[in-house]
Amino acid sequence: LPMAFRDVNARRHIGLQQLSSLASTGRTLLGPMKSHKFIVDESTNQSTLICSAVRLIESLDLTTAAGQLLNETIQAQNKEFKTGMSTLLFLVGAWSNAVVECLQQNVPVSAIVSVMSEGLSSCCERVQCLQISIHDVKKELCSSRVQPNAFKGKACQVECDSLLNPQDFLYFQKDISASEEVIPINSRSHQGDDCDFNKSLVSPLAGFGSVASLVKPAGDKSSSAISGSGVIASSYVKQKLTHSRHFTTLGKSHFPSQQASFQAPSADPCECYGLGHLAMALSHGNQTGVKLLQSIAAYQQERAECRGSSQLNTTEIVTCSLLGLPESYSHVSPGFVTLVSPEQARVIKHFEDKPLRILLVDGDLREQYRHLGFNRPCNVRTILEHPNPQAGTTGDTWLSRMLDILVSFEVNLVLVKGNVCKNLLDRCIASRILVIGSVPRDVLCAFGEVTGAQPVTYLTQLNASCVGNGAQAELWEASDGRAVDLGELVPVQINVGGIPLLTAVLTTAVASKVQLLEDQFWTLVYRLHHALNDGMVFPGGGAVELLCLSHIQVLAEQPVPPAREKAGKEFPSPWLAAPAAQYKSLVLQALASGWKRYLSVVLCNMARAPSELEACALVDRHLKEAAACGSPSAYILELFQRGDVLRGGSGAFADHGQGLRIYDNVAAKTGAWRRALDLVLLVLQTDAEIITGLKRNQLLNSPLSSEFMFL
Repeated sequence: LPMAFRDVNARRHIGLQQLSSLASTGRTLLGPMKSHKFIVDESTNQSTLICSAVRLIESLDLTTAAGQLLNETIQAQNKEFKTGMSTLLFLVGAWSNAVVECLQQNVPVSAIVSVMSEGLSSCCERVQCLQISIHDVKKELCSSRVQPNAFKGKACQVECDSLLNPQDFLYFQKDISASEEVIPINSRSHQGDDCDFNKSLVSPLAGFGSVASLVKPAGDKSSSAISGSGVIASSYVKQKLTHSRHFTTLGKSHFPSQQASFQAPSADPCECYGLGHLAMALSHGNQTGVKLLQSIAAYQQERAECRGSSQLNTTEIVTCSLLGLPESYSHVSPGFVTLVSPEQARVIKHFEDKPLRILLVDGDLREQYRHLGFNRPCNVRTILEHPNPQAGTTGDTWLSRMLDILVSFEVNLVLVKGNVCKNLLDRCIASRILVIGSVPRDVLCAFGEVTGAQPVTYLTQLNASCVGNGAQAELWEASDGRAVDLGELVPVQINVGGIPLLTAVLTTAVASKVQLLEDQFWTLVYRLHHALNDGMVFPGGGAVELLCLSHIQVLAEQPVPPAREKAGKEFPSPWLAAPAAQYKSLVLQALASGWKRYLSVVLCNMARAPSELEACALVDRHLKEAAACGSPSAYILELFQRGDVLRGGSGAFADHGQGLRIYDNVAAKTGAWRRALDLVLLVLQTDAEIITGLKRNQLLNSPLSSEFMFL
């Protein structure tokens, strides 16, 4: 087998350069002011719009080993958290460049690996003092609502008992601006909920009292840089939330001058109002998505009071993207909304409002389908399973049998997890049986629990106990009550009384934005989901990264103990401890450069600084002030409570309003850091690239032939 060998562990390390090159493509995806990218398929001339690292990496030609590792790392982050991928991608590039600079200064690989790993672990421990519990966040949100002087503005009202009224809509109006649009929940056919629901979302986020005194780490020199709750002045709690977890400038207030009226519906208002504004604080600029999520969170919160749970249940949320309507038509509908053909839509018109008998199929509805794990007999080829000379072809026999089964059990509606045979679909339409394929498993489970239907793998397994009752199907209507016909596909709504399932209907008139809107919505859903699961959130706006930089400065300035004394504790042998101690300060500065570049690029993307150089100067100024304060964590928390973390600049880049209060996920952020550094150090420790399966002539004719040695 022809093989070629290439040394990649030179001072310019090829693998790290490849990582840096790939990561540079996602530079503009950082921060709330993301720049969208068009991905054009040259084979079809079709394009799509993206603003996430996942879609970007999926669209790149990742033929190199380093590129494939980067893709796997980002996919792992996306699978676990659904957020933090842009941060991961950027830090991979920033730390790759930093490590290459260390190699060019003859820093040993062992020293880079050990010091960077220890530095990141130390930073992750240090930033724990910035964590704020969800309970405290929700409590402060609600207290700012009930205090008459804490917030001057019109409260957003939620008339949620309309979920029980077939003629009403559920509206959640954001209190950012009087001109903001309203997101309704279309609930014409939603009935059977067990709990009355009449809740209100709260005013925008207010201050955190004496939170700094609660999180002061042992290493801080001063008692606190914040004088108790005195930081929370009336000027701070008038904050409004528009977008950005980073450094968004606030415009002039749009709140009306009249006082907001409020009546607490329960003894613990935190449980009623916190999720709506917590979702807003985690939205990072996704205005449409946060309105939809607020509607979903409020509805689930009402049901949670009956179940005794306060978590966001993502299995009860599905999405349906409609192309051809303005984005203002996006809203939340109860039940399952999906797209069907016009022929299937005509079947629904015959159902009117009568209850339907529903069947759930956990698999494909095709003659050739066999369940996972099915083993055919060896050395046997099936010609005809059920001979019938009077019938036509084998396919016709199967179609007739399946249709007879559905008709005999009087099934009106069939939800199939997989694909549906086209011929069977046509016959069912002729018999006025609605069959819908590609239905998510969570949707099948939700309908099964409410209707009593039991999923089957094959129609031949069907019996009377497997068929459910009470489902309803109708054409989906827009928020203004008009039925929608998009030509090739028609949206329909499948519902049943008491089902917890909600569909976020995402509308857009631009085909290339369909995937973009869906990605943004699910990112926001999982940010709130992980925040509730973690029970803690980080202050946003660059607060965590700023504390990491401050902590790195402290570590770099610490005197290095003798190698022999340190070797027994941290290193397996003295020969590893010596280089690590010698290059500790240099490597730690390389680690810090990744976070500094991160903050600088976000500032530039938001036009808060005209260049990275000025952005770095702003970051350095805050680091000096934090060090002079004596308690960096208290200094950063004070900036956060004022909403001006890393605010600064002059002239066109100066701030003209008060700050925001935004949050980040704890596990997702630190997980992105660890994955980014692990990938960089993994590639760093790779010393060779062995190419197999290629012909000798192909390598000789390649531009990089001089770098290979044939084996």
